[in-house]
Amino acid sequence: MHKVLVATDKPFAKIASDQIRQIFHEAGYECVFLEKYTTQQEFIDAAQDAEAVIIRSDKADADVIKNAGKLRIVVRAGAGYDNVDLKAATEHGVVVMNTPGQNSNAVAELAFGMMVYQARKQFNGSSGTELKDKTIGIHAYGNVGKHVARIAKGFGMKVCAFDPFVPSEVMISDGVVPVQSVDELYSSCQYISLHIPANEKTKKSIGHKLLVSMPENAMLVNTARKEVINETELLQVFAERKDFSYVSDIEPDCLAELDAFKGRFYCTPKKMGAQTEEANINAGIAAARQIIAFFEHNDVTFKVN
Repeated sequence: MHKVLVATDKPFAKIASDQIRQIFHEAGYECVFLEKYTTQQEFIDAAQDAEAVIIRSDKADADVIKNAGKLRIVVRAGAGYDNVDLKAATEHGVVVMNTPGQNSNAVAELAFGMMVYQARKQFNGSSGTELKDKTIGIHAYGNVGKHVARIAKGFGMKVCAFDPFVPSEVMISDGVVPVQSVDELYSSCQYISLHIPANEKTKKSIGHKLLVSMPENAMLVNTARKEVINETELLQVFAERKDFSYVSDIEPDCLAELDAFKGRFYCTPKKMGAQTEEANINAGIAAARQIIAFFEHNDVTFKVN
């Protein structure tokens, strides 16, 4: 019997957890949940005899992996997988997968929830602005970006996008205007919805040059990763531009400094992009099925290492 550990500091919704348990029960697998744990050591200890692990934003670091002698697969229930030590996993023969697309609509809806909240002056009673007829730029036109485009058109916004890995024809067929560079995207769009991954090329890539080039009453919406923001330069932009605002699904390291600009800044208390029952179910079930397919059929379709 294969043993699966579901390690979630931020637990799945109950309806999703119940369905994950049922899937593994029907497959004859043992499934154990570690929820709301407070130390990384708890995760390390719980994973020691697991053959498979499902995580969300939890850190499957080198210590988790090297101490889990039976571990064969880690599945990140979501798209981003920078919280998994891929090098350590590869060295120990552990397959790492993600579940792309399963949380995408939830993240896109949250982006617009934050966008409306900030455009309406955080509901402080004063007059805000509408999204209709404004231009939004989508930085990375992947699964989430496509949902952002769909929703933006429902708001009556003009939609542009930049993604060097997506053909212009794909964007045009979706009613999106492709732009040819990051500089063009930021300089031509009042709103930017950020969806790039955090890697060596993108970390701290969003900074002063791009943000000061944005049109009047600019707003940056970040449902990606905090590491892609140059926070020192972000603070410079806030000081220089009284019309600039920033909303984020990731608490910045410079949170205390941003308190001075709280009327123009908002972030969720915890990362909330995937926190819907639907997204929990989609990603959790996908992760469970990928683990079963891996053990039963050696299916590595979503392998990322």
